[in-house]
Amino acid sequence: MKELKDFADDINRCSKCGLCQSVCPVYKVTGNDCAVSRGKFVMLEGVLNGDLKLNKNIEKYLDMCLKCGKCKDFCPSGIDVCEIFNIAKYECAKNTFSGKVEKFLESDFVFGNFMKIAKQLTHPKTSEAVSRTRKNSPQTKLLYFKGCVNNIYPKSEMALKKILKNLDIELIEHDFDCCGLPFLSSGNMERYEEVKKRNLAQMDCDFDYILTDCASCESTLKEYFKDAAPPKFVNAAEFLAKQNVRFGFKKTVRVTFHKPCHLKSSAFIPGLFKRCENVEYVEMKDFDECCGFAGSFALKNSNLSIQLANNKAKNIIETDADVVLTTCPACILGILRGFNHKRHPKVLNVVDFLAQADNIIVE
Repeated sequence: MKELKDFADDINRCSKCGLCQSVCPVYKVTGNDCAVSRGKFVMLEGVLNGDLKLNKNIEKYLDMCLKCGKCKDFCPSGIDVCEIFNIAKYECAKNTFSGKVEKFLESDFVFGNFMKIAKQLTHPKTSEAVSRTRKNSPQTKLLYFKGCVNNIYPKSEMALKKILKNLDIELIEHDFDCCGLPFLSSGNMERYEEVKKRNLAQMDCDFDYILTDCASCESTLKEYFKDAAPPKFVNAAEFLAKQNVRFGFKKTVRVTFHKPCHLKSSAFIPGLFKRCENVEYVEMKDFDECCGFAGSFALKNSNLSIQLANNKAKNIIETDADVVLTTCPACILGILRGFNHKRHPKVLNVVDFLAQADNIIVE
């Protein structure tokens, strides 16, 4: 297990240029330099030099991070900001009472068994019938990583299977664990390594792509392969955009799209909606700005989370869209928080929306 001192060179490599301020959603709301990467690095330098201790105050600022990765992508020094913050959080949390409570709640005994029970209660026995969509040899083999949300509420899973049964593919379903993102965010590195090991074992099979319908899950899974050649990943919406399939809606629908922070590219979106009849796509202002949810961030920084969600809701309303689409279940929750129970457009995963088409036509 790495320690904070192992990243001393990376932390010192930060030039404090402040470019991270221009992309950090939290800094844009707070203007607080301790909320942005360079401010946190100043504190962590103090820890490494022995001038500061990893106390509750530093932990508060480590938690004031959406883990969106925008500062990492924009950093001219190429510093892996998120990994450093995860390790710093790990060293903070391992000796605190709150950290020990979180670790217990995230254990396989509590979290793992909860997910197993939820899956047994919510997944119909007939779901196995669509594991193989065609009797003939399929052109594409997709290893489906469902994610935790589908284990609790398999709406997107059922929608995806409804669409894929029309295509020449094989959908391979294995008993994956949580991707591990919640554990990274809380500093529970041991639990993260545990689920990573299990999931990697489930990937030891023949497939063309690992398919996900959650941008955060896909981003976390890719982190497994930082030091190795990664397999090919594809988001469900992006995969469908490349297939010879059209979605016919009888009534005209106006849609907009929120790009999750963990979705690397949304370039496929315009092409996907061109395959939809009677669907009008309008791009919202700052469509790629964070919705403010980010799991535990919404609990530990509720006011900041609501501010970001309110900004997102305002931009959505200005589009006059009937439906807001995204590719992350957490983003759906974040967007809904912004409307605060007021009247609002429907908020759906892209695959949920496409499955509602009156006609799904394979060309």
